[in-house]
Amino acid sequence: MPPESRPQRRLRACQECDLLVALPPLRPGEKADCPRCGHTLVKRHFRPAQRSMSLALASLVALGMALAFPFVSFSVGGVGNRIELSQTATTLIGFHQPLVAVAVLLTIIVLPAVYLLGVIWLQLGLLRDAPLPASRTIARSLAQLHPWMMTDVFIIGALVSLIKVAGLAQIELGASFWAFCAFALLLLLTTQSIDADWMWFSLAGEPRAPARARTGEIAAPQGLSGCTTCGLVNRLGANDKGRCRRCGERLRARRTHSVQRTWALLAAASVMYIPANVYPIMVTTSLGQSTPSTIIGGVVELIQMGSWPVATVIFVASVIVPVGKLVALAWLCLVVKRSNELNGATRTRLYRMTEFIGRWSMIDVFVVAILVALIRAGSLMSITPGPAALAFGAVVVITMLAAMTFDPRLIWDEPLPRRSRPTNDRPPEGTPG
Repeated sequence: MPPESRPQRRLRACQECDLLVALPPLRPGEKADCPRCGHTLVKRHFRPAQRSMSLALASLVALGMALAFPFVSFSVGGVGNRIELSQTATTLIGFHQPLVAVAVLLTIIVLPAVYLLGVIWLQLGLLRDAPLPASRTIARSLAQLHPWMMTDVFIIGALVSLIKVAGLAQIELGASFWAFCAFALLLLLTTQSIDADWMWFSLAGEPRAPARARTGEIAAPQGLSGCTTCGLVNRLGANDKGRCRRCGERLRARRTHSVQRTWALLAAASVMYIPANVYPIMVTTSLGQSTPSTIIGGVVELIQMGSWPVATVIFVASVIVPVGKLVALAWLCLVVKRSNELNGATRTRLYRMTEFIGRWSMIDVFVVAILVALIRAGSLMSITPGPAALAFGAVVVITMLAAMTFDPRLIWDEPLPRRSRPTNDRPPEGTPG
């Protein structure tokens, strides 16, 4: 049964501006957006369980094919090498880069596989009208796994790697490469097919909305909070804390010390960004001569080769995006106490863009992983990872955590007079809607 079959009103508190709204009845293909900031609250799909199940099964089949066949091969001067998909991660271990190897393996194979298995487990139980054991725990985990799956970024990294090598050696794409492209597309469709609102309603129903809740106003001053996992609106207990009645997720009026934690993560990312650009990210050996290459050096080399489009992609992903993300988040932290409803929409859009683009900086790390595994022809031609690979990977992960730590609802909170501002990130009492 769809959630719209329930006669009582269903409330949601926007996770980006904290406006409390009542969901309208939705038909398949429709969505409900927050009237204040435009954030999508609910998106309804046609036959969501069947749709997600079929896409997840197809994705797993494509992943199995990508792991079973050769990924790509190269040959130069009668010497060549052929690699499988998993070797893009495991080869790094032999070069004393276990953390980078684990990051590559998790983001392109392990976490996507776990996500797909979780989707199949959930939808199988819902199709049988009898949720399987641990379904609520798995449903809570799906939203946490989603940002860390980077198969689409890996595809772009693979294309960049092949373009860099194409002028030096003969490249042949294996069946695994095309299977992985299909896997990345199917995984993207699977994540977009998840109807979280319908899924949680089918798993655990929906308790009645808290009494005396006023829609069209901010949730926090009413002692209410929307669950970040299942969306249910709950009444907070002492110290503006509590747990969701439906999924058990911890609730707070605002993320504790959001701005301070974001500043700390931004400082750590800024420190790591220095060695990421000073030290070489990879070392190329050709005819016995080794040439270290930094991120900027690699961009310059691509420009000299005439590969302007590839150089632009690397420059944007490895220089513009990390620096822009650091500057944008730092600016949001500085002005958050001076925000108001007039500029809230613009600053919220900046936050959304910052959160979306952060993962694409992993392109350079994936380029290094692919080239290190593929180009192994001894003194004739080989590539080894440099110390900057780990530092740059750390920058990407830390900036992603910084964006997740920042609470965009603070942008919309009405600023208090200077003398009465709170010392933490709790919303001021009596915030108007």
